[in-house]
Amino acid sequence: MGRSRAEARLSHPRHDRRGEPRLPAVLATLAAGGLYVALPQQLLIAPRFVLPALELLLLVPLIAINPRRLTRQTRTFRVLSLTLVLVIAAMNLTALGILVHELLHAQVHDGRSLLAAALQVWLTNIIVFGLAYWEMDRGGPVARTQAPRAELPLADFRFSQDENDDAVQEVSDGASKNSDWVPTLMDYLYISVTNSTAFSPTDTMPLSTRAKLLMSVESVAALMTSLLVIARAVSILH
Repeated sequence: MGRSRAEARLSHPRHDRRGEPRLPAVLATLAAGGLYVALPQQLLIAPRFVLPALELLLLVPLIAINPRRLTRQTRTFRVLSLTLVLVIAAMNLTALGILVHELLHAQVHDGRSLLAAALQVWLTNIIVFGLAYWEMDRGGPVARTQAPRAELPLADFRFSQDENDDAVQEVSDGASKNSDWVPTLMDYLYISVTNSTAFSPTDTMPLSTRAKLLMSVESVAALMTSLLVIARAVSILH
């Protein structure tokens, strides 16, 4: 008899497989930088291209270490990866703070510009927190595919795949326990999208204190953007 899908996958443990592709994270980072560059000048704390240039400066050595697949991790790689996420987060949260200040304390007449800026900040919020969850959970993208599961750090998030091993076969075959499944960047971006739209976890639960803290910050930032910024901009249009 042929092997089940789960048995076939388990015959190639995660640390014997290729790591995650580098390209999706690069595209997400470049998208965040592009959204920042397109913000109105009054929302920027430095010349328009200074902070995106810093992003590229951090991104280039990361690509050099793992040009195609994320399979190697050094202390320098880890520090650069986390610093890059922090830079993007600081840029976006600062832009949001300035935007809120402008709405509350300045005479604003360009409602369309504000709507565009609010959307840019909201989209960047999704990208940066998705990257943060991706870098944080279970030791990061390299550890999740290269280290034996027994050596992984404690999980920050519980996905549905982590608990559906007792479901019907076509579902349980894809469970973490049966197939050695681990999340990728798209899974973390999905968490970020749902957290920014529902302002709460949906099918993926935060487990650690730091995961709950980050999701709280993201929810509050998304809520401020949705309720304060967009509402004020729409009122200006009328």
